[in-house]
Amino acid sequence: MRDTTRHPTSDSAKPGAMPSIRAILTLLGILLLAAVPFIAPSMQLLINLALAKGLAVLGVTVLLRAGQVSFGHALFFGISAYVGAFLMASLPGADLILVLVAGVGGAVVSGLLVGLFVVRYRGIFFGMLNLAFSMIFWSILEKFYHVTGGADGIRLARPSVLGMAMERAGFEAVIFYLSIVLMVVLGWFTLRWFASPVGQIFQTIKTNETRLEYLGLSPRRVLLSGYVLSAALCGVGGSLMALTQGVVTPEYVWWVRSAEMVFIAVLGGAGSVRGAFIGALIYEVVRIYASAFAGDIWQLLLGSFLLVIILFAPGGIMGIADTLIGHRKKSGQRAATAEEAK
Repeated sequence: MRDTTRHPTSDSAKPGAMPSIRAILTLLGILLLAAVPFIAPSMQLLINLALAKGLAVLGVTVLLRAGQVSFGHALFFGISAYVGAFLMASLPGADLILVLVAGVGGAVVSGLLVGLFVVRYRGIFFGMLNLAFSMIFWSILEKFYHVTGGADGIRLARPSVLGMAMERAGFEAVIFYLSIVLMVVLGWFTLRWFASPVGQIFQTIKTNETRLEYLGLSPRRVLLSGYVLSAALCGVGGSLMALTQGVVTPEYVWWVRSAEMVFIAVLGGAGSVRGAFIGALIYEVVRIYASAFAGDIWQLLLGSFLLVIILFAPGGIMGIADTLIGHRKKSGQRAATAEEAK
């Protein structure tokens, strides 16, 4: 089934030169990120945190394509981080890949269990039920202090990498480039999933859910497939965040974290895969420097920035970029037409 709704920031292919321009800019952006440890080493940690957060935001973006907003997706972000922490506590020196796979596996299983319940609902009920599950898990983390460490959380020992123990600098470099690889691979996979028949049917939930029922398809099962994918993406982000920071706390699943993900998704462009990472990078840079130089009003600055985006550029950062690319394309076409007229 084909989704006929237009997504202005959905990274979908468009005629003409725009896809090639977007691809070139994407490649340049990836190369620039890869060069950060050499040209701006002080930014490496900040970029790494932004990439981890961007992968989690990508999970929220998947649901936005179906017209659903989750205010509790930090649940899977935190579950993945805590699964990795418990694994490291019980199996010191566990390999990095094992920790990552175990964390994402925990997020997928919990996403399936929670999803079986929440996919029955839509709109505000869907969003608030996700928030409720997230806050229940946060309470468990806070109250079971002897197991979870309470508000102090759990510190993660540095895992091995392919069986090798690494020093801090080398481990941070591995995590940084692993984050870039996961951004590229999972971003590409999400784009391909959206373009697949399953992804097209999933997006139809936003436009005409009744049509799915007429075709004999279960909207709940369709939404559940995307929900589990979104949980997995949040899990990847949570594991990377824990490995980067070396500690996990209940703050990982606090409602503010979930709201932050929605904030970034809207900032980058609701429904845009590239926008999830661009929004996360901009958010982290603005948050860090605004809190450093305007500690009392940094939330005001971020809120004002988002308000301007919503009022004047509802397509987010990617919407602005697509508009600029479109204007450039039209200018080039007019110049070519004028040249032919001569």
